[in-house]
Amino acid sequence: MDMHGKVVLVTGAGGGIGRAACLEFARAGARVAAVDVNRDPGEQTLREVVKLGGEARFFQADVTKAADVKGYVAGTVQAFGRIDAFFNNAGIEGMLSPLAEYPEEVFERVLAVNLTGVFLGLKYVLQVMLTQKSGSIVNTASTGGLHGSPGMSAYAASKHGVVGLTRTAALEVAKDGIRVNAVCPGATNTRMMRSIEEMVDPANPQAALEQFAAVIPSGHYGEPAEVARVVLFLASDASSNVTGVALTVDGGLSAV
Repeated sequence: MDMHGKVVLVTGAGGGIGRAACLEFARAGARVAAVDVNRDPGEQTLREVVKLGGEARFFQADVTKAADVKGYVAGTVQAFGRIDAFFNNAGIEGMLSPLAEYPEEVFERVLAVNLTGVFLGLKYVLQVMLTQKSGSIVNTASTGGLHGSPGMSAYAASKHGVVGLTRTAALEVAKDGIRVNAVCPGATNTRMMRSIEEMVDPANPQAALEQFAAVIPSGHYGEPAEVARVVLFLASDASSNVTGVALTVDGGLSAV
């Protein structure tokens, strides 16, 4: 999974799986364009990549705004000349609420970040890759994009949509030398899971964690680096005949 000479663009790079992916790409030799809506965590990722000896740029952007997406794509091409791989990762969890009571404004915001943001990233990065006649894209979906998630209707809808966009894009560009896949993490030790645990049991988030972990065949949450290594595989030439796949990284939960 050698990425020397490759340019990789990562959204949601400020923490969790996004930061872990930036570090894995840097270790593999790639030059990294890190994108996040929040400057401080994004620049922290940049510093960690540089500490590893990697070359990186940071772009602050809101993935829901076409102008910002065009900006991070153009900035990456200006800095590095091309985009070989794109980890289309930025996302939010929304809130925990029955569908009949789910606030419309929260629903719309989750879809804007998780689905429209992925669409815009695909649209403008594909324009670069179609010119190159090469590239690999990995979208972040979720196991919540493969089955129902009671109380998280917006998140589930958005991640099902990401899987649909992934498969559609893969079919559209397969003959152009471009691959499009999705990674579907299960419960992973990130800020997002801490937020969900607190929504499930505000008085005892640890109990919620233990409840979630108990139904995972492996018996524990995954780590961001474990997801990142799967992303590296899908982005690299090691997966050269893999496209249109939604690959779970969930400790066996989807096999139940």
